[in-house]
Amino acid sequence: MTKAPSESSKTHYSKQHHQRGSSTSISHRSFYSPKLSVYMLTACVILFILFQIQSLHSPGSPSSSSSSPSWPLIHSWNVVSQESPNCSHELHALAEKLSDAVTFLPLKDLRYAQTAQQGHTWFMSSMHDTRVEGEVQYQQYPSAASRGRLLCIKGRDTHDGVWNSYALAWRDALPRNATVLKGLTFVSYNHYNYDNIWHGLSAMMPFVAWHLRQGQCAVPTRWVLYHWGELRMKMGPWVKSLIQATFGGSVNIEEFGDSGDEGVACFEEAVVMRHNEGGMSRERRLEVYDMMRCKARKYCNVRIEGRGLAVIGLTMLMRTGARSFRNESAVVRIFQRECRKVEGCRLTVAYSNNLTFCQQVKLMSLTDILVSPHGAQLTNMFLMDRNSNVMEFFPKGWLKLAGVGQYVYHWIASWSGMKHEGAWRDPNGDDCPYPEDDRRCMSIYKNGRIGYNDTFFEEWARNILVEVKTRKMEEALNKNNAVVLGGCACS
Repeated sequence: MTKAPSESSKTHYSKQHHQRGSSTSISHRSFYSPKLSVYMLTACVILFILFQIQSLHSPGSPSSSSSSPSWPLIHSWNVVSQESPNCSHELHALAEKLSDAVTFLPLKDLRYAQTAQQGHTWFMSSMHDTRVEGEVQYQQYPSAASRGRLLCIKGRDTHDGVWNSYALAWRDALPRNATVLKGLTFVSYNHYNYDNIWHGLSAMMPFVAWHLRQGQCAVPTRWVLYHWGELRMKMGPWVKSLIQATFGGSVNIEEFGDSGDEGVACFEEAVVMRHNEGGMSRERRLEVYDMMRCKARKYCNVRIEGRGLAVIGLTMLMRTGARSFRNESAVVRIFQRECRKVEGCRLTVAYSNNLTFCQQVKLMSLTDILVSPHGAQLTNMFLMDRNSNVMEFFPKGWLKLAGVGQYVYHWIASWSGMKHEGAWRDPNGDDCPYPEDDRRCMSIYKNGRIGYNDTFFEEWARNILVEVKTRKMEEALNKNNAVVLGGCACS
């Protein structure tokens, strides 16, 4: 459980209704008419609009979506009140009406249930993202795109995102009972979950990209996590450790504990991501992965300068249960035998579920060749040095039935600067009572175990070891010594 923001980080929004004073003389009453009241209110509204237009052209007005403007409604009131005291009551009444007019929409829009991840997505479906070629897609509040309005959320439901809602409101006309959460808030939408290290990393990565490009290395005060519009109050320990390493300090996950069932939280500044790393160029992804790798190594105090180019780290990152090797010891013996034939090769057999985050960071920092079945543990590959090699293994049936998701570790290898050496797919496995291309068979094949091919594995391992040995010798000749921990981006 994370601590709710302190009182110093919250400002409770309230208004006092202005009571109109009664007239003090009969002669004043004699000049009152409904038309005159309408004229005065109209004049006040026109003055208000003129001051707002003027503020748009002032030096402090927002000029880009990356700025955090403050739209001077109160200042406009003060100026108008000084010049036309009779307008003060009308302006405050107008602000009350603006507060009452704030419209909340469901965070999860069921009209887009069939295309939940496409376009605007069913999360905050009415809002448009800021799109820059090659960059992450994001929303920022307040900004010119939001017309200076803050993002407000009524969103504590953890079971049905339809009951959670959002709205935009001006800082001086917030919804009643609103609480302003000060500082920068990262609002994440994840269609999958925050426990699996691949899905969690994919959801967190765009914030790192924004942090590098747009935020001038700004660090969030809090995180708000949504899955299908439902509030989540934790992320997996590996994901949380990576975020803590990347941004520094503790990870404060907002629970809206003080807002009450009908309470509204409005964010002084918010950045929303709902497309994961979609839209990012390979160059941008490489930059982000380089930063996270560097920050993770510094966070875990990993030092690899003394390892030397003559050493080849061969790591078998194993699984237990689903998608594990049926005869693990036989597979290990094959790679062990080939490793012994290459001078400087060091074999490590490990299980990611038995390692802490920092132990995984250290292990990957010493790894040149990663051997592993398909699974979330392969996400660790970006923690290796660039140009390291990856060998992946699949159970029977995945090629025909698993869809494009089976290639995710090909993608992350490319995005993080690694070399994916292809995959071995077991032709044998559990039988399916349906034709093998029937999608119902995937429920049987998904968590199948993996066999081995002694001859194929020997040749494959031998070829990769020779390739890595050659590469490292060339690096030694070029005096391109291994990565040295220096300053990370945004340090």
